[in-house]
Amino acid sequence: MPAAGLFARRAVSGRVKPPARSVRPLGAWTRWLHGGREPQEEEAPYADVPRPGRKWERKPYVTPMKVLIRRAKEERRARQESPCRVLEHPPDNGLLVPHLIEVAHQVHSARERLLDGLSRLVKGEGAIPVKRCRFCSEVHIGDVGHEIRTCEGPDSGSRNSLHVWRPGTVKDVVGFPYCYHLFDRVGKPRVVHKEKYVFPRLPAILELCIQAGVDVERYPTKRRTRPVYSIDGRIADFELDEEDGSQAETPPEPCSPCPSQPSDDGADRTVEEISVSELSSRTLQSWLDMRSGAARLMRKYGVVTCGYCPDVQVGPKGHKVRMCKASKHQQRDGQHAWQEATVDDLVPPNHVWHVRDPAGDGDSAPLANELKRYFGKAPAVVELCVRGGAPVPAQYRSMMRLDVVPPARDEYDLVA
Repeated sequence: MPAAGLFARRAVSGRVKPPARSVRPLGAWTRWLHGGREPQEEEAPYADVPRPGRKWERKPYVTPMKVLIRRAKEERRARQESPCRVLEHPPDNGLLVPHLIEVAHQVHSARERLLDGLSRLVKGEGAIPVKRCRFCSEVHIGDVGHEIRTCEGPDSGSRNSLHVWRPGTVKDVVGFPYCYHLFDRVGKPRVVHKEKYVFPRLPAILELCIQAGVDVERYPTKRRTRPVYSIDGRIADFELDEEDGSQAETPPEPCSPCPSQPSDDGADRTVEEISVSELSSRTLQSWLDMRSGAARLMRKYGVVTCGYCPDVQVGPKGHKVRMCKASKHQQRDGQHAWQEATVDDLVPPNHVWHVRDPAGDGDSAPLANELKRYFGKAPAVVELCVRGGAPVPAQYRSMMRLDVVPPARDEYDLVA
């Protein structure tokens, strides 16, 4: 025994700590991307031109499937251990998240400023021309539409996939997907097929703001003061009817959008006096603020999207309305294949081709199909604001390929 104990002590004392992980040196490719120097931490990551996905393939999952299965097993185990329990964490218990109420109001006001700024840039004095294809959803910002053969509309084969351009509107630049409005996101979180004409539809970004604390008179919603119970996985609400009636008669505690109306009107008066470049900068900043605020709200408030079509539903569950017409919808009886959504699903970026040097000679000639690999892309809102004089955001510089000089049309076959 003493020898065994001595041997154990020697084994323990003889353990050697693993060496510290060495920092991996940067490769030549990384240094070449940053111009031969070390990349800085504040720089935005490299983002290439997005490629459209195939229509018959499902969207990639935001959370891996193994993680989703593990969460479902943990919820089932917790439900079996305590069948009746009080939901403590908002917004699952029906209450609002306190620190996100102000964020919801900021997103709502940023959306209003964005739409107002886009309408002034597209329809006002010195308007920036917007083109849209007659047969597909392709959009182009410029006086002349491009000649890149990417049309997939009807009879595109007879036109060699060339677009047929017509004047566009603000809805072509930015389009918000619609979803069903939920009066009680906890008590009745799902809309069935028979109720598809009963519940109103509104932009999904607006529904997200309403569920997060913004009060819109046209779309009423239920605000609770006590958390709900979960009994065998079903939600039970024990609030008294008298409290509900008094709460319905009196306005809720979160601030209503009425105080924000004078500020919006004042902003409109100042916009009339500013230049186009300053208006473009403010509109672009509103777009960035809206997307960043929506991303913060989506961390707490659930938003789901169909894996095969662009339909979106704000709430803990997706609806059961049989309206999907995408790939494999016959196998699902027209129902959507719901999965976790991203910011791009809630606010589609609608990428367009970037036109270099709009004030020079390059804008008079359309973009050639032979040189499309040298052209970059950007969201339609970003491209429109940059054309108006706004600075290019750092996260879109690599996507727009500002450091690439395309060759002339008669020189593209000489480039390796």
